[in-house]
Parts: sequence; C-alpha cells; structure tokens
Amino acid sequence: MDESRHALRARRLGIDTQQEAVVYMRRDCPVCRAEGFVARTRVRVHSGSASTIATVNQVLGDLLDPGEVGLSEAAWRRLALSDGDLVHFSHPAPLDSLSLLRAKIYGNRFGDRALATIVGDIAAGRYSDVHLTAFITACAARGLDDGEVLELTRAMVASGDRLDWGAGPIVDKHCVGGLPGNRTTPIVVAIVAACGLTIPKTSSRAITSPAGTADVMETMAPVDLDLPAMRRVVEREGGCVVWGGAVRLSPIDDTLIRVERALDIDSEGQLVASVLSKKAAAGSTHLVLDLPVGPTAKVRTEADAERLEGALTVVATSLGIRLSCIRTDGRQPVGRGIGPALEARDVLDVLQNRPDAPPDLRTRSLALAGALLEMAGAAAAGTGIAIAGAVLADGRAWRKFQAICEAQGGMRTPPEAVHRRPVTAVRAGRVAAIDNRALAMAAKLAGAPVAKAAGLELHAGLDRMVEPGQPLFTLHADSPGELEYALDYVATHPPIVRVEAA
Repeated sequence: MDESRHALRARRLGIDTQQEAVVYMRRDCPVCRAEGFVARTRVRVHSGSASTIATVNQVLGDLLDPGEVGLSEAAWRRLALSDGDLVHFSHPAPLDSLSLLRAKIYGNRFGDRALATIVGDIAAGRYSDVHLTAFITACAARGLDDGEVLELTRAMVASGDRLDWGAGPIVDKHCVGGLPGNRTTPIVVAIVAACGLTIPKTSSRAITSPAGTADVMETMAPVDLDLPAMRRVVEREGGCVVWGGAVRLSPIDDTLIRVERALDIDSEGQLVASVLSKKAAAGSTHLVLDLPVGPTAKVRTEADAERLEGALTVVATSLGIRLSCIRTDGRQPVGRGIGPALEARDVLDVLQNRPDAPPDLRTRSLALAGALLEMAGAAAAGTGIAIAGAVLADGRAWRKFQAICEAQGGMRTPPEAVHRRPVTAVRAGRVAAIDNRALAMAAKLAGAPVAKAAGLELHAGLDRMVEPGQPLFTLHADSPGELEYALDYVATHPPIVRVEAA
C-alpha cells in the first residue's frame, strides 16, 4: 500500500486539549476523503516509530492547507514531531473493551480482568474523553463492589511506575477531601520527616475543590518532580510533597481525575482506587487517612464514613498496607484560607508557630502526625500527639519543611490577590451553619485553583458571635470579572455562612 496517500504534513497549532490527543483536518483533505474520516472519528496516527490514537476535529475554513494536519499539544508531544514532518493515518483496531464497559452500563458487574483490560486501553490512549466519561459515569451510577474496586486499584498501580524504598516503614497520610482548607499534609510531612521516618508524599491537584495539596504546595515550592528527583529529595530529607501526576505513579488516576473534575463526580469506588493506587505505587506500608464527616462535606454521615472506611480497609489489607482511619469534624472549613495561596499562608503560620495561626489546622495536623508516629513505632501508644507537638513547637518541623522545599527546587512566597471584597453579616447573632460546598464554589468562581492567589478567607467560624456589618469572609481574585462572578453567586444563593439571632 502506498502510505504517502494517507500522509499529511504536520503543523503545530498550540492548542491545549489536556491529555486527549486531537488532530485537525480539512474536511476536503485527501485523507478524510479516502478514509471517510468525519468529526470525532478516532484515528491511529504515526510518524516514524511513534504512534498514538487521536480524535479528529474538522476545519471548514483556510486555517490549514489541504496537505496539512494540525495537532494539539498532547498529540505533538506523543509523536515528538517537527513542523513539516509527514504524519500517517489509519483506522485503529476495534476497541473490544467497550463491550465490557457496556455490560456494566446495563447493570452487570465487571467480570474477571475486565477492569484490567479497560485500564490498559486507557493507559494506551485508546479511550477518548467520551469513552472516559462513560466509564466514570458507569462506575458512579452502578457502583463498584469490593472485588471490582480491588481489581481497579491493582490495574491503576500496574499502569505506571512503582517505588521501592527498601526496608523500614514507609508512612503516608491522606484526606478523602470535601473539606475546604484542610491542608494538613505539608505540616504532617514536616513533623514526621523531622522525627526520622520516611514519608514520600505524592498529592493530587484539585478535582472538584478550590485547591488540592499539590496546588497549595506549588505556591511554596516546585512539585513537578520526576521519579529520580523525587527519590533524591526523599533520600536527602526523608520526605517530600510532590504532584503524583509528574512521577507517573498510577498515571491513570490523573486521567480519570481530569474528567471527574469536568463532571463534578467523585464516586466512592473510584475514590478508594484513586487513593490506594497512589499509596501502593509510592511504596507506602503505613497510612493514616483523614475522614472529615459533616452535612456539606464529601462524607455526610457516620454511616457513610463507616461504609467508606470498610471499603478502604478491605482494599488496603489486600494490598499489604496497614491503614488507620481517623474521623474528623467536617462541619466547617479548616483554617482560614480557601484557595492555593491562602491555604499555604495558613500552613506557614502553623509551621512558624505564629500566635495567630489557625488553631484547628494545628490541632488536626498534630493528631494525624501523632497517629503516624505511633503506627510506625516512632512513638509509644498515647504519646504521638505530644511528640509531634514538641517537634512543631521547637522549630524542627519548620526547619525540615524549609529543607524539603529547597531540595524540591527552592522555596517560594505565596502570591497575593489584587482584588478583595468582604461579605458581611446582615444581622447580629451566632454563626449557626456553614455550607462547605457553597464556600468552595464561591472560591472557584473567584478563580481558584487556576489563579493561585484567588479564593476566600473565612473570618467567622461556627458558634462565633457577630455584629451587623462584620466580615464573615473576604473574596480574593486576580481579576474584577472573577470577583464579580463570585459576588453574584454569594448574593443569589441562600446564606453560605448562616447567622441566627442569639
């Protein structure tokens, strides 16, 4: 076959399609006419020894010449192209795993090796965003039993690299999320590493929240470290806080998170697989898990917490991870800041032992660090919190955090927003309720987490007495438009911070 008939000259268009590879063809180009490609067709694209599966978008105007093909950034990187290279196209092999996915959609459980097959196709780039959306929705709507979650977790671990740190406990801490401002990880890592334990912490960026731990840490130090760099940091300082997507630990998790974020879906089965696949891939042997419980948190009730804790324990045990779940108060945000830089400032205040540091963030961080110290044998039962508190109070944790930041590429100062506007109480009384989800939405509309300085600062917690005109929270934004979006949302919704007459 004359492959030149199926070749076009590559042109880099500089279009960010995140992780999905996209190619742009004129509708009247010879390849589209010969192969019958239409918009949203999946095609195999190859140049030299590199190949990928991509989605076709069609161009109706004169953006491209008939002999050219435009490529998104994701497609360009995978094929390692230069402008003008010849790119060849063909129909990809049938995607047999879609039949396994359809069976789940129609109410059947995933059979043996079904999830491993699907994850393998996702890892190979064979699933478009449409396919990924169907997979995530099916798992959320139909649910996954313990066996399915375990198989999904193992398949996600197998999709990337896996670290081996040798002998000794490898400890880790994680929060299931859903509670704004709950940024205990950098504090816990600093305390535990200062006590001589190994804690190679990989963290996610935000899924449906105004900030993930990686987003917060990135305002204080680089987090996009590859595996050799991460290993150097951990071997030097005993701990790190890096973005899991950069080190290819369960990379499928980041692919799924990207689509979950767009759908605003974070189902229980995929949550368990997401958390534990990253921990298993990072080589963790001991894990403390923070489960905030509250009416507007991710985990709403004690019954929900018990069910989730059971699912996590089953999978963790099967993976050889010792797990301790700690249920915490999820009725209101932790600390004052909601958004990457604002949460980072709370972290720094606690580590530096500032007198105005958020006491709830400090207390929660010490509880989690103390539990890890006891679990790993670095503290006797009942003494972990006291030891963690001493390490924080005498500056060892702050010095260790600075050393970790320097090892990761240098410490940074979190940015500050240009625009700020307080939202005030309309009556005197007591703060009776706080809507975590609504606060998070207001922070996102203000620009978080993309704008690192954006978000909001909470001034009045539960049971606080306030007067008319007293600020309840302050919105922070980098542009006046985003500030107005957030203010409109606050004005047109039920009170986010509800004040009742005393």
